[in-house]
Amino acid sequence: MADTYHHEPPYTIGVICGSIAASSINRRLAKALIALAPEALECRFIEIDKLDLYDRDRDDAYPPEAVALKEAIVGSDGILIVTPEYNRSIPGALKNAVDWASRPYGQNALSRKPVGIIGASPGGIGTAVGQQHLKTILSFCNAPMMNEIEAYITFKDEEFAEDDTVTNASTRDFLQTFMETYDDFVRRVLTVIPQQR
Repeated sequence: MADTYHHEPPYTIGVICGSIAASSINRRLAKALIALAPEALECRFIEIDKLDLYDRDRDDAYPPEAVALKEAIVGSDGILIVTPEYNRSIPGALKNAVDWASRPYGQNALSRKPVGIIGASPGGIGTAVGQQHLKTILSFCNAPMMNEIEAYITFKDEEFAEDDTVTNASTRDFLQTFMETYDDFVRRVLTVIPQQR
């Protein structure tokens, strides 16, 4: 049943890191973004590393890890995906998580969830193609996506402290602007398309 009121902050934001590597620079970027998020965004990680490969034969009996993933996404007001690019596309673990989240047919947890996408790479445009692939996938999943700021972060270790805060002022300002813009995007989507509870 749809809400009959405008959704008000604070907003719960599920943060998904496309890499499952413990040493992931994208996880470090995600932590930096969480620290820079406006107060209205309450960010929490949604982990994808324990998921089996999606198998439609299990649509009638989802494994607990996949049920937990779907419940975490449904319980979030928006989703922030921070991902590397693998072989000019997205990591298999991320695609697998999207497949679990969007199935079975008619039970797509990503539908109408406002999504922000960002990624880091040692190279200059390292996640641009991967992000475009992800947008194609999420478009099919009926997830509205923030397109106002495209963010392909060239990760430099010296610009991040050990606690993953950003030490470079221009990078910090850009990431803060990204999160403020995402906050505004979430507000607009949830006002136009109230969440279904």
